[in-house]
Amino acid sequence: MDAFEAIKATFFQECDELLADLEAKLMLLEQGQTDLETINAVFRAVHSVKGGAGAFGLEALVRFAHVFETLMDELRAGRKPCDTITIKTLLRASDVLADHIQAAQGLIPQVDEGRSAALVAELEMLTHGGEAPPAVEDEDDDFGFMPMAFDMALDDPVAAPEPEPEAVGWRIVFKPMGRMYANANETGLLLRELGRLGPTTVVLDDSETPTLDALSVEDGCLTWTVDLDAAVEEAVVREVFDFVESDCELTITPLGATLGGASDMSATFEDEPAAVLPAGDDLDIAALLAKAGGAVVDTPSAAIPFAAFEPEPAPVVAAPVDAPAPAPAVSAPPPAAAPMAAAPVTIRVDLDRVDRLINVVGELVIQQAMLSQRVLESGLARSSGIALGLEDLELLTREIQDSVMAIRAQPVKSVFQRMPRLVREVADMVSKQVRLVTVGEDTEVDKTVVERLAEPITHMLRNAIDHGLETPDERIAAGKSAEGTVRLAALHRSGRIVIEISDDGRGINRERVKKIAIDKGLIAADAPLTDEQIDNLIFAPGFSTAAVVSDISGRGVGMDVVKRSIQALGGRISISSVPGKGSTFTLSLPLTLAVLDGMVVAAAEQTLIAPLPTIVESLTPQAADLHFVGGVDPVIRFRDRFLPLIDVALIMGFREQPMNPTDGVAVVVETEGGQQAALLFDAIQGQRQVVIKSLETNYQQVEGVAAATILGDGRVALILDVDVIVTDMRRKSIRPDFKLAS
Repeated sequence: MDAFEAIKATFFQECDELLADLEAKLMLLEQGQTDLETINAVFRAVHSVKGGAGAFGLEALVRFAHVFETLMDELRAGRKPCDTITIKTLLRASDVLADHIQAAQGLIPQVDEGRSAALVAELEMLTHGGEAPPAVEDEDDDFGFMPMAFDMALDDPVAAPEPEPEAVGWRIVFKPMGRMYANANETGLLLRELGRLGPTTVVLDDSETPTLDALSVEDGCLTWTVDLDAAVEEAVVREVFDFVESDCELTITPLGATLGGASDMSATFEDEPAAVLPAGDDLDIAALLAKAGGAVVDTPSAAIPFAAFEPEPAPVVAAPVDAPAPAPAVSAPPPAAAPMAAAPVTIRVDLDRVDRLINVVGELVIQQAMLSQRVLESGLARSSGIALGLEDLELLTREIQDSVMAIRAQPVKSVFQRMPRLVREVADMVSKQVRLVTVGEDTEVDKTVVERLAEPITHMLRNAIDHGLETPDERIAAGKSAEGTVRLAALHRSGRIVIEISDDGRGINRERVKKIAIDKGLIAADAPLTDEQIDNLIFAPGFSTAAVVSDISGRGVGMDVVKRSIQALGGRISISSVPGKGSTFTLSLPLTLAVLDGMVVAAAEQTLIAPLPTIVESLTPQAADLHFVGGVDPVIRFRDRFLPLIDVALIMGFREQPMNPTDGVAVVVETEGGQQAALLFDAIQGQRQVVIKSLETNYQQVEGVAAATILGDGRVALILDVDVIVTDMRRKSIRPDFKLAS
């Protein structure tokens, strides 16, 4: 890939981030948060897309973004109301903007021109208040952008659009912060852009510049005042600072609001005379920095011709140094805002490289465990130098592993932000009013898990809208609001990530579900089923409650795919439904598919791993605390409660006869649903971090087993699926000949 294509690829990556931010801010507008900051954020996102597209000559994308941007400019100027119709149009415009970007990338063949043109007409009608848009003299208008050329001179003229005059001129006072330069922006280029709008007079105030020994490159100490003598709109002036507005202190006031115009500019600085830049001379940035006491880098770009700022010569009148300064006509500039935290510095790394690093670190963990095992078997004292060194190695290995895993962790926001568009499209297809509420977007999880969450969440949201929510008429008849609510939430719980998709719809019609299952031959007509078992029938392959096959549902695929996808990630799914109130689907997934903190236990000469986040406490069973339900199933008293006691080796087939509980160790565990039980093992061998190896990929799925790992001695140990063992296997009858030893 050549340099140009590499930069273009980076632009499209940034477009993905800008679209995500655009979608989030538009959702805030839809929720009623129509403040200026949110509107400006939408404007900046669209403007950034337009600017990059213009640099690469993506004309179709530029034209659409320009119309989008123009309407946003009207909204942020307060000339147009940000009402419901406008917001809905902006939401649809963001979808078309995303299509244009995908078409430019080659991800889709082309944009639906009819849809795009219709939306352009709507945007223009909103912009011009229902009147016909002004005639475009040149259909090939590129809106002031030029295709990127790497040998293009910095001072090549670019024709600026001729705006409607609003003022005779503007005074711009801006103070760059350190992070503006860290983001590769230059003051000289901003001054040049202002100069292209009309004649300018520039004054530099370096009174805040510290001495060289106290100078910090991260601090902004220079203040620039520019008088622009041009009849342009404020929006045009502010557009020059669009990319740096958050990285500088900026005030823009009409020249008519100041007395004396350019002649008393230096009087605004009372401490010491300002450095007035004469017209026609070169603007030598290096000389200015040297005067301010800063370091000077001798580069060809240090001197920028000031003529570029001034199309026509304009006289500059500066107050004499020894003359008394007249009182300023305007109040002093506002005090400097509190310094903002510096933006984090990030790099883009190919995911394959991170995956290779993860695998290598996993092997390092295994080798470290093996080495520790060998040293332990050799009989070396724990106080020996080798043993102490191994302890340090173990801590270092753990830190490396945690750091590498943190690299892969990312918030689920990347998945959640795709869903508003899906919800709108599905709601329009089924003629329902739907509001999506998202919670916990910043919840972090392994990138592999995040990437594989999109498909099941998509299926479940479509299911919630199509089957769960009623039509507006049905909701009103039921005493509900016409608009249904779908809630998508993410949270951490017991070392796992939990995704909840809930709706306030009709709930599951269990009688209808059971009848359909019987008709399809999925269950027997006389099968006695609990409400939970009936609800879970919707996960059966080929099951569907849709009466008509449509683009959304009715083909018998969907929820069974969801269940398989979640199980493939080592997770599980559960349903909670109340007829007439709605349903909640809960997905429980591991935070990572790579490592696990576990307790090593022994069961009938087999070594197993119990996930540490599920463990509440361990204890040695006492005969007085043991009881039997119906004389068969054992329970144990635990903190004034009775918990089922599950002999893991027995139910997993490692032995045929139950063990005496008083000879083993009981480990109290808690499931995702808050259900507790006591697992009976022969012994506890220790606690360690293990590398997860998929058992299903290398062998097959085993009930009660989540995955496998390799121990320090090279043996394979099974990682228990505690939820399955507690919720399902404890229902299996224990042998009636179980006797408690006297």
